[in-house]
Amino acid sequence: MSSISFGSNNLGNQVGINYGVIHLPPDQQKTPPPTHPKPQPQSTVPYKKDPMFVGREAVISAIKDRHQAICQRHGRVALVGLAGVGKTQIAIEYSYRVRESTPDTWVFWIHASSAARLEQSYQQIAAVAEISGRDDPKMNILQLVYQWLCDAQNGRWLMVLDNADDDGIFFSGNKSKERGPLERFLPQAAHGSILITSRNSLAARNLVASDGHVVDVQPMSEEDSLALLRVRVPDPHSGESEEMEKALVQALEFIPLAITQAGSYIANRSPRVTVSRYLQLFCESESNQTHLLQHEDAKDLRRDPGIRHAVITTWQLSFEQIRHDRPAATDLLALMSMFDRQGIPEGMVRAYGDDDGLYFEDSLAPLISYSLVRVEIETLSFDIHRLVQLSVRRWLEIHLELAWWQEKSRAIMAQMFPDGEYESWTECQRLLPHAKEVVKSISDEHEDDRLHAATISFKCGCYLLLRGTYEEAGAMHQWALDAREKVLGCEHPDTLASVSNLGLVLDRQGKYEEAEAMHRRALEAREKVIGCGHSSTLSSVNNLSLVLSTQGKYEEAEAMHRRVLEWSEKVLGREHPNTLTSLSNLGNVLSRQGKYGEAESMQRWALDAREKVLGREHPSTLTSINNLGLVLDSQGKYEEAESMHQRALEAREKVLGREHPDTLTSISNLGSVLSSQGEYEEAEAMHRRALDAREKVIGREHPSTLSSLNSLGLVLSAQGEYEEAEAMHRRALEGSEKVLGREHPDTLTSISNLGSVLSSRGKYEERKRFIDGRWRYKRRC
Repeated sequence: MSSISFGSNNLGNQVGINYGVIHLPPDQQKTPPPTHPKPQPQSTVPYKKDPMFVGREAVISAIKDRHQAICQRHGRVALVGLAGVGKTQIAIEYSYRVRESTPDTWVFWIHASSAARLEQSYQQIAAVAEISGRDDPKMNILQLVYQWLCDAQNGRWLMVLDNADDDGIFFSGNKSKERGPLERFLPQAAHGSILITSRNSLAARNLVASDGHVVDVQPMSEEDSLALLRVRVPDPHSGESEEMEKALVQALEFIPLAITQAGSYIANRSPRVTVSRYLQLFCESESNQTHLLQHEDAKDLRRDPGIRHAVITTWQLSFEQIRHDRPAATDLLALMSMFDRQGIPEGMVRAYGDDDGLYFEDSLAPLISYSLVRVEIETLSFDIHRLVQLSVRRWLEIHLELAWWQEKSRAIMAQMFPDGEYESWTECQRLLPHAKEVVKSISDEHEDDRLHAATISFKCGCYLLLRGTYEEAGAMHQWALDAREKVLGCEHPDTLASVSNLGLVLDRQGKYEEAEAMHRRALEAREKVIGCGHSSTLSSVNNLSLVLSTQGKYEEAEAMHRRVLEWSEKVLGREHPNTLTSLSNLGNVLSRQGKYGEAESMQRWALDAREKVLGREHPSTLTSINNLGLVLDSQGKYEEAESMHQRALEAREKVLGREHPDTLTSISNLGSVLSSQGEYEEAEAMHRRALDAREKVIGREHPSTLSSLNSLGLVLSAQGEYEEAEAMHRRALEGSEKVLGREHPDTLTSISNLGSVLSSRGKYEERKRFIDGRWRYKRRC
């Protein structure tokens, strides 16, 4: 074997040949790096499960059914509804149920109110799913999570996009050119589904796309609302009733957030504040409602901290979002909020601003999309939640705009409300709730605004008078009169119109002396200001003659009616409605004086002409039918009289309603003519019906009610029921002496009727004392 040479540099370290066994360390196998187990599906829902969640089973079932129906492909469902209606709470509950039923499903919660918050949510997904590359600052986290979600090997998932109200976040691109619209990072994988909550139905529909499904989340049912209130107020006061609880949830319009807020307020102030006490405070005033609905006693930890507000503030945020996007839409909502919340006519809100159809539709669309306004297609009208209306008014008040919108609404209403005549009754009835709403709060700051309010009150008063609502009509006319006197003066034509119409109301209420004073004031001022021959002056003559006739001052009343009739025929013509009214009124006063032939002739002429000019069912035509029936009855022409009263009654029930004072007059008149024909049982039924209704509608002391007492007493006496008849006549007499005076013809009639029934009962001494004490008034008459 040859040797190995190291040369001269080898300094003694020799290398030789080893003939023995060389022991080497054993070979070590190379082991792979340790691997982490694949993360198990979990949830990123940031809220705990609500143990007090109640109801909403139909909505949850709709979500579940939709997702199951499309289990082989990607599905999207959106919950859309008014802010505070409980969309997020439903999504939380559904998320927990998904995890309970399918633990192998990921549930990801995305805060979708802004691009920044959405990205934060995606970062959380990357963390819990332990997606590789998530810590690389150069990595696009949205793209990274998107790719992970698209990979079916990572398992099934449910994504909740909460508060996706602004679809611009998803579709309008991003400042970073690398990202583009965020919608491209929402996977459409078959193994995943998306649940969206949004106040904005347009945004929701854009996000679910054409094959998605939108669930309209309405306020809770009454049953679910009561259940929610009861879990929020676990220890109700012992005296609380279910009726009180129902009244409260109804007042809160079954809005879950409002009910939760009320429950918190009550629970934190128990036992001093109970359900009934809260309801009392809530209903006392609009300012109380605003205060209570803005109160934030308890924080709901199951709502996004970024939008965790009281119910009023929640809706105001929607209002501000719309104002930012389309100011004209918030103007429209502000105007709507001034009127009654239901049945707001489209034509009324179109009266403000540009009447261009396309512009109006574009302004209306966001309000519908945010569920702030509901559309009634059949009636071309809109509804708005009462609590939303309240929040809008509060927002306007804070921004010093409320008074301006209130004045604008009154200007529109003053122009749009009809004059109250029969032909306009349908429109009057439609606008009446809105008219009442806009005149609730009037300031003295602007005279024009006060006059607009006076015009509204005057027109409403005219309509209400014709519909037989005398007390309300009187209040309206009194308010209009006070306002016009203050702004225009006592002798302005508009002021005198209010004086005259208030007199008409007082007349129909049986307040004859007050009515006469009003009509004399109007007549004297009109003769002075506009002249004796003016139509308004002659209207005052007619009105004064009516109240004089009612008081039994027939000669003066006849002279006045003849004056008005002569002028009307000359100036207006024989078939003008005003002329026919004068003719009918003159016929009435003639009939009361026993001049039946002339009276019948006038009533027949008035009836024929009114049927021709006004129609067979016009209230004035029905008055003529009634008047002709009266004069026929007075002449003993009972069959024709009965036919007239039956016809008048049927038509008045149809046109005016079963409890209109004129309808009750027809019932009473029909009862009288039946009694004249000996049909006492049927007559008694009619008079009892008239009496009961008159006591309810116009009061126990109204002259017409006293007349019903007399009529019922007569028919009872005719049947030998003297005891009850006596009671009726005593009531009638006491009322007549108090209301009409001791010398009024109706009072004297009551004296005679009571005297007769006393004789029938053999109470001759009592009758003698009774009659002797009053007879001088009858002789004087």
